[in-house]
Amino acid sequence: MENYSDFVVHKSERAVHTDSIVLTVDDLNDKLYDFQKDIVRWALAKGRAAIFADCGLGKTAMQLEWAHRVCVHTGGNALIVAPLTVSPQTVGEGLKFGVPVTLCETADDIQPGVNIANYEKLDKFAGVHFSAVVLDESSILKSFTGKVRNQIIDFFSDTPFRLACTATPAPNDFMELGNHAEFLGIMSYSEMLSMFFVHDGGQTSKWRLKGHAEDVFWQWLGSWAVVMNSPADLGYDLPGYDLPPLRVHEVIVDGDAPITESMTLTQRREARRATLAERCQAAADLVNGDPGEQWLVWCDLNSESEALAHGIPDAVEVKGSDKASLKSSRLLSFSMGFSRALVTKPSIAGFGMNWQNCHKMIFVGLSDSYEQYYQAVRRCWRFGQSEPVDVYIVISAREGAVKANIERKQADCDKMRAAMGEQTREIVKKQLQSTCRLTTPYEPQTTMTLPAWEEFRHECA
Repeated sequence: MENYSDFVVHKSERAVHTDSIVLTVDDLNDKLYDFQKDIVRWALAKGRAAIFADCGLGKTAMQLEWAHRVCVHTGGNALIVAPLTVSPQTVGEGLKFGVPVTLCETADDIQPGVNIANYEKLDKFAGVHFSAVVLDESSILKSFTGKVRNQIIDFFSDTPFRLACTATPAPNDFMELGNHAEFLGIMSYSEMLSMFFVHDGGQTSKWRLKGHAEDVFWQWLGSWAVVMNSPADLGYDLPGYDLPPLRVHEVIVDGDAPITESMTLTQRREARRATLAERCQAAADLVNGDPGEQWLVWCDLNSESEALAHGIPDAVEVKGSDKASLKSSRLLSFSMGFSRALVTKPSIAGFGMNWQNCHKMIFVGLSDSYEQYYQAVRRCWRFGQSEPVDVYIVISAREGAVKANIERKQADCDKMRAAMGEQTREIVKKQLQSTCRLTTPYEPQTTMTLPAWEEFRHECA
């Protein structure tokens, strides 16, 4: 048993993460842009890091190169965990960048090098050791139950190299950052809360940054995450990374101005169900009235999906109950332009898909998740899109000021992204360092005196 002095020394140590790979720019794939090479080099030197890069900035290419370099360095295997609809797309990107990727259904499919599997099949890889793991579209972790989230974190707790990739997390959703930090082994979720946050009164699920800890929090984030909304954020002058105009249109099916007073979630859902037929018909009219364009139609309810598929004769419907192979083939068909209209939910195809081939979309139903809306829009409104993107939100006046609410959340998102970007803008320009756990060192200054009863107990022992 360690004595008290050893215990204090142990508690005061900083647990430094030493797994790192230091490479030069010339060591990396020539097909990567300079900003992508710098981020990959930074992430390899960290060993465990997050890339919060906006849609269309090449997260797939960066994570493939990162995983490949870890495999070369360690001689081990890497696993990319991705949403179902993203895995075949990643395999194709691997061919483009010269990184072979094996699509795995079970652990028996694993091949030397880089492998990829869906989140839903992760339990089939239990007990398999990987040198590196990548969580692709890692923000979807919060969509899983707490049990699955913990399973993912625990499953890779001993994996030396870890990378999390997603677009900028949802506005003011600091808890999502805690999930990432815990997965990377930087700081536990509860440690982050106690160090930087305070509980917000009677709202049991609300936490807010301590006023005096705000700057330190963003600096802590910048120590393990690169945040980038465009290459210009890191000082790169690269043409082609300008977004086209985004035009949001509100279509009110019952003709009245939206109700402005606050409404409960139940009231909004009742209003949506009461106008389901009208909203689906309005959406179908938009798609059927413009047969020369591809349309992406997002819904939120199964009944909406069924009505839309019936009302749009040439629409392809992708449902949650469909087999994985059918989902993949139908989404790929839309990507290649073979399907003119796609009807699905943001929870199914709102993450990871690249659909610059389409620039018209409709929301027939909106959940309360701004992130789902944002991610769904960014399937088309992303770098590489050459046309203005038109987004139609079809609602009932009884649902309230939906468009105004989205604009408010967008402003919150922009504020958070600006704050994150400001703290990380110089990160790749500094000396690359290993990721370490942020702790408060304990340096005792006063000699401890044992109470008389404790001294007597030791004398009698």
